[in-house]
Amino acid sequence: MNNLKAIVVDDERLARKELILLLLEFNNISIVAEADDVDSALLEIEKHNPDVIFLDIQMPGKSGFDLLNLIDVTAKVIFITAFDEYAIKAFEIDALDYLLTHVTQKRRRKR
Repeated sequence: MNNLKAIVVDDERLARKELILLLLEFNNISIVAEADDVDSALLEIEKHNPDVIFLDIQMPGKSGFDLLNLIDVTAKVIFITAFDEYAIKAFEIDALDYLLTHVTQKRRRKR
């Protein structure tokens, strides 16, 4: 299986680190860069030409959707967000997946 180059874009450093740790379990995914906002993500995408972008939606200044409007998307996009209200919009732009994060302790106890 081909090795996929991935970039993680999220304004929350701990969220980026947690996702990167989870992705390390997959031998066919190489994290080539991470970014904390749209501007730094643009630079990393141009530099690395990733196969997949793990992308937060709500970030200070510009959103993940703003980023996608600024680039020619050849990479697959997987949204990572705590907000479910953007799922339909994400799939309308051909997102590969939409992962919800930040499950609260209260919700975990209900399971």
